[in-house]
Order: sequence, then C-alpha cells, then structure tokens
Amino acid sequence: MRQTFAQKILAHNAGLSQVTPGQIIDATPTVALSHDNSAAIAKIFRTIGIERVKHPGRLAITLDHAAPPPTTKHAQNHAEIRQFVAEQGISNFFDVGRGICHQVLCEEGLIMPGTLLLGADSHSTHYGALGAFGAGVGRSEMAAIWATGQMWLRVPQSIKISLTGQFKPWITTKDIALFIIGQLGADGGLYASIEFHGQAIQHLSMASRFVLPNMMAEMGVKNAWLAQDETTFDWLVEATNHPHKRVVWQATSRALWPDEGANYLAEHTFEADSIEAQVACPHTVDNVKPISDLRGTPVNQAFLGTCTNGRLEDLAIAAKVLEGKHVAKGTRLLVIPASSQVYLEALRAGYVETLLVAGAVFESPGCGPCMGNHMGIPAPGEVTISTANRNFQGRMGTRDSEVYLASPAVVAASAITGTITPPEDVV
Repeated sequence: MRQTFAQKILAHNAGLSQVTPGQIIDATPTVALSHDNSAAIAKIFRTIGIERVKHPGRLAITLDHAAPPPTTKHAQNHAEIRQFVAEQGISNFFDVGRGICHQVLCEEGLIMPGTLLLGADSHSTHYGALGAFGAGVGRSEMAAIWATGQMWLRVPQSIKISLTGQFKPWITTKDIALFIIGQLGADGGLYASIEFHGQAIQHLSMASRFVLPNMMAEMGVKNAWLAQDETTFDWLVEATNHPHKRVVWQATSRALWPDEGANYLAEHTFEADSIEAQVACPHTVDNVKPISDLRGTPVNQAFLGTCTNGRLEDLAIAAKVLEGKHVAKGTRLLVIPASSQVYLEALRAGYVETLLVAGAVFESPGCGPCMGNHMGIPAPGEVTISTANRNFQGRMGTRDSEVYLASPAVVAASAITGTITPPEDVV
C-alpha cells in the first residue's frame, strides 16, 4: 500500500509495517513538550497517583509564554515548574530568556527527521519543517504521557499542497501561508496531515520553511510536513554540531518520504509567483485580503516576533526596510526575538542597532504580547499589525482592539507610515 508521510512515521513509531487513516495506534513520543502550562499539567499528573515521570529525558519544558513573569501569579507558576523540574530530574529545561519553545527545541538539536513530538501547545505542527511529526495535545493527555510514556493517536488523512514557481520580491512564506488559509478556510485541514511539495519549497531557507507548518495549526491540522533536502541537513549540522549524523538524517528522511501515488483526502496547487502580500483581517485568520485592498489602514502598534516570525531572517528583513527611516509618530514598533540565540546573532549582524535607531522597542525573547500576557497589550480601540499566527478577538489581551496579521516586511513598512503599507512603497 502506498503511504503518506503521516502513515509512514506513525507506523514506524508504533512498530507496525503499515497503518491506514482512521486507525488508532499507541504512539510513543520522542519528545513531550510543555511550557508555562507545566505547573497545571503537574497538578493533573499528581492526581494519577504516580510519583515519577516515565521518561524524564524525553520531556522538554520551556518558560516562554509569560517570560519574564508579569505578575506574582505568573512568577509563582514558574517557581512551581522549576521545583517540579528539579524533583523529576528533567534535563531539557529552558528558563526565562532562552526563548520560544518551538524555536528553542530546534536550536537545541532535539528535533530531527523521524522525531515524533507531542506538545501541549497547538503550534507543535512547527516541527514538520525538519521531517518530524509534531502534534498538539491537551493538558490531560500530556499528564498521561508523563505517566506512561505513550498516548493513543488516530492516523490522520493527508492533504497534499504543491507550491509551484518562485516568490516575487518581498513575498514570503507568511504571505503564502495566509493565502492558503484564506483559500481553504480555518477548518480546511481539521485533523489532517498537510504535506508541502513543489519547486517553490526547494529555494526556501530553513527560517522560511518553519513558517509553513507553524501556520497550518490555524487551519486545524494535526501535523504538517515539508520535504527535506540539503538545506535541512546543513541546518541540522549547524544546530547540533554533529556532521557525522547527516547520513542517518538523510536515510531517515528517505524512508519517511511519501510514496508516489499515495492516497490523499485532497490535493491543491498554488502558484507562488501569482501571490501578492497578504494580510489576515480581524477577527479570524482566514479573513485574508491582498494588501492592495488594505493599503492606508491606520495602525497604532506593529509587532515583530513570535514562533512564526521571530527568527534572524525576519529581523534582517525588518532592518532592511527600516534602515535610514523612523517609526511613525503615534505608532509603536515592538521587536521580540524568538530566542536568545537569534537575539545574539541579530546583535552581531547589526540588525538590533538598525531597528533601535529607527525607533523600535526590544523585549526579552519569548512569546510576549502574542497571547496577551504582557509586553505590548493594546489599548481599547487600538489596531495592531503583527507577525503572529492568531488574531481572534482578545488574542493580544484586549477584546476591544483589532489585530491584523502580515509578514515581517509588511509589519516593518507599516511601522514607518503608521498605516498598512507594502514594503515596496517605502524601500
């Protein structure tokens, strides 16, 4: 039977020769991810009556959603997590300031082709860019994984998306992802495995590739996958400093590559060179319009960061747009690198200085205002344009505000004019 990526990796993980969509398997995650919600998961875990986690070496915990803690309640939550980590001997713990879980786990070399990651965060789809199966689970499910080391999964059906052609200047994978979600809808991939194929993928950097599976969480998918190539393996070597593992990664990727003629729930083809900059309008991520329809919409705040677009490449694009210019009066530009490593590299490259001179405000690596905890909560009636992945009402902490989603280039250009602006208008 010809199989998709999801079928192959889940069959391999379950020790089966093959699986079919809809089949229930007992999955054993290579990595079990949680973040600031770990204290709440620990409370559930303790009700099970088990004292020790099954596989402490497989747990990865990152403090990123409210980091540094904005309130005493958040600080107490962090203290409880640190205590649990020490009690359980969890080595893969990344404290305040290291960065956002999805960026950090990749940088730390915990993710590679064939990894099965289950995370207590919906954007765990992120890891498909490295040939992993990444899926989000609930807190109760994560507590069960801590206790038993396993969790049942239903094998998803797969959807094939082919991207042809080449990107036009200033068009990024954020624009492509928003366009796809706008075309297929916020429920267009419910519990499906998305596979990205096509020529347009081959020319993308790893930073650009991560955006696609990350954003597919906004289409309701279970996981998302991109084909691996030399770009992937070069990035893994740099991240892990293990060049001798390249052959293993390549072999694993080939073994998990979807078969030609595999059965898909649906197949879609999109031409990258026909897409202009896209913006998701309030208050749903599939309310997507071309930027030409929104040019001139006033914005009070521009936010560059998050697990979707807080990498070095994103800061470089923003610095290119803002160099020699200044943020508009009455508009704020907030910049939060996705990790301490990104922050350091941006400092060395001069991007931080360029952005600060242009009037940007930098905050410590983490999620920041993306989920409305702190570091940029808008006032009632204000409009934010953001590189984040969600814009539902109240997402950034204020229900009576509006959030538009766009690429780093568009966010930077909009900060200069104080209105939604294509980058080519200011560069």
